[in-house]
Amino acid sequence: MMKMRAVQRPVFKRPVFTGAVVLSAILLLPQSPATCQQGREDHLKIVRELDVSGDYEQALEILRPLLKDDPDDYSLLCWMAEILVDNSGVFLREVSPQEAKPVCQEAVRYARRAVMVEPDSAGGWFQVGQSTGMLSQLPGGRETIEMAAESKAAFERAIAIDPDHTGAIHGLACWHYAVANLSGAVKLAAKVFYGGLPPASNDEAVRLFSRAITLEPDVILHHLELGKTYLEMREKALARMEFETVLRLPEVYHLDAGRKQEARRLLVEMR
Repeated sequence: MMKMRAVQRPVFKRPVFTGAVVLSAILLLPQSPATCQQGREDHLKIVRELDVSGDYEQALEILRPLLKDDPDDYSLLCWMAEILVDNSGVFLREVSPQEAKPVCQEAVRYARRAVMVEPDSAGGWFQVGQSTGMLSQLPGGRETIEMAAESKAAFERAIAIDPDHTGAIHGLACWHYAVANLSGAVKLAAKVFYGGLPPASNDEAVRLFSRAITLEPDVILHHLELGKTYLEMREKALARMEFETVLRLPEVYHLDAGRKQEARRLLVEMR
């Protein structure tokens, strides 16, 4: 039902890792207590780099044994949810919703566990928001509606804890954009059969995307989604400004090239 888009990741140079290098990283986890924490941080750095480059399966190969040794580690739980959401997006785009669903459901489980471990941390609630938001894209009847409502509430909880959490701000903006622009027939069916969705508006999406841009002015995704929201509102001049900004900004994430292509296509269609 909803079309949630992935949130921009931190900037890292694209790594060149082979399966052997990743396996070596796992096998060479330091055994000394004095170096264990440093080893953990080194492995999480590799996970971050793999995430930015889109090598999700290799990132999961590192995370799973780490989490097996420490199943209540908050940071690891958040990273598992993060990578699984990204990986489910690949399945959704390139394979099928049926293949994406179990991956996304696993992400939801890790995200919910993260907020059980640290209920007052914004990052866990953000992971709940984006994982349930992704799951709400997939066929599921009542579950689709429930996941959409949970996604909105989780993003709002994250922002209440950390008002400058750009991931949650962007995620909530995407939620408003997606729900506000559902067809009347879909909204009616959701109301009749499942009790409906929380209210949403493009105006609120604009406010939130603009807030995210204030905090992160060079993130391509914020500008692209704001431009698309302006298009829905028939504010073509404002949309054009955002798409042109997308084309000027440097690419820092492996999906940014595709986002630039989308902005370029939308500009051509506007003409």
